Amino acid sequence: MAARARRLLLFVVAVAGALALPVAAEIKKESFREDPRSSIMFEKFGFSKSGAVRIIVSGAAVSSPVVRPDNGQLGFFLLSDESLLHAIDEAQEGPTREKRAAATNGGGEDPDGGSVSAGCVLNSPYVKKLFTFKNLKGGHYNKSFPVTRPDEYTLFFANCAPEALVSMTVRTEMYNVNADGSKDYLPIGQAPLPAIYGFFAFCYAAFLAAWGYLTLSRDRVSAHQIHHLMSGLLVARLLYCLSAAEDQHYIRVTGTPHGWDVAFYLFQLVKGVILFAVIALVGTGWSFLKPVLQDREKKVLMAVIPLQVTANIAAAVIGETGPFMQGWVTWNQILLFVDVACCCAVLFPVVWSIRSLRETSKTDGKAARNLSKLTLFRQFYVVVIGYLYFTRIVVYALKTVASYKYRWVSILAEEMATLAFYLFMFYTFRPAEKSHCFSLDEDEEEAAEMVLREEEFEL
Repeated sequence: MAARARRLLLFVVAVAGALALPVAAEIKKESFREDPRSSIMFEKFGFSKSGAVRIIVSGAAVSSPVVRPDNGQLGFFLLSDESLLHAIDEAQEGPTREKRAAATNGGGEDPDGGSVSAGCVLNSPYVKKLFTFKNLKGGHYNKSFPVTRPDEYTLFFANCAPEALVSMTVRTEMYNVNADGSKDYLPIGQAPLPAIYGFFAFCYAAFLAAWGYLTLSRDRVSAHQIHHLMSGLLVARLLYCLSAAEDQHYIRVTGTPHGWDVAFYLFQLVKGVILFAVIALVGTGWSFLKPVLQDREKKVLMAVIPLQVTANIAAAVIGETGPFMQGWVTWNQILLFVDVACCCAVLFPVVWSIRSLRETSKTDGKAARNLSKLTLFRQFYVVVIGYLYFTRIVVYALKTVASYKYRWVSILAEEMATLAFYLFMFYTFRPAEKSHCFSLDEDEEEAAEMVLREEEFEL
């Protein structure tokens, strides 16, 4: 009973971890050598009423230093989110549920022949068992299984044999069948993604054209180095959306990204690094307020940029490897922590700028100009906080609570929030002949001084 509860709780953790991450639904192939794990999570996929799972196993072998393994205790199964709740109840209720499960399967008999331990998840009435190793012929197996009940299912491999070590090569295909008979390898909840990314690629292309006109033509004299770095951010974001659209399109049609995943991860890394650098540099006022960075601001950049590069490379490796990698959930939690740490770090330069301006306003006699700067940087601080909170917390919540049919909503919300944030930041800090951000009428000096005396620009 205790062993069975541990296995089911392990499935709970694995599936819960998958809720927070985009699903890589292309055709997967992975090899295992003397793997001791009691469960391996492969893929999570949203099926329509005409879905199917194809599993090809080759070179399968099982060994155990204790007893000769029972092949009926090793096999593949599907677990839906709805059944997951029942599986949790089953683990908590204990012997009563176990007896009911044993009775359902005829006293523990495997329908394919042989027996399955009553404590094995393969014997649970809440999982859709596909096959066990008793069905293998010479260590090989190749079969497609229809999924006629629409839902989101996770494909697992279960090893209930005591101290059994499993070696095998597994190729998995999960897809829905279109009306014309063609296969759609994208989960039903991600079907709109190629169109969504394509639309935002067009938006960033128009954005880049307008920004290029400002910085290279109309206000070329007023453009600073930071404005050209912001142009690079738009280019990276445009290429990211284009590669994401192509990646999802080829996965949908063929089940493989045809190399677009490399471009996707590359531009994901580049746009992430440039975004954090731009936020930090704009927050310091670099190049449009002051020509150089202070040591503490350089230290922030030297910490954030390597962390972002490392985190993005690790995310690419984990994304391509899949949830069957050992420590998959733990590594995703570590990457989330690193991302949050970077988000906090890039806010420090904005805070330092606000404090510096506050101190300067007490001595330089330029109350109106300082009030404008303080107001601007506080607005920027609030907007950055809102953007980072939305894309890290709200989008995560949408991925978790949305129905599997509407997982694309979280991607749409994130892209809309990102575009809105870019529009605000680029418009606010756009180049101009006379600084539109910081100019106030001289007649307002006295009123500004009163505001600065009365209002403490605390965050």
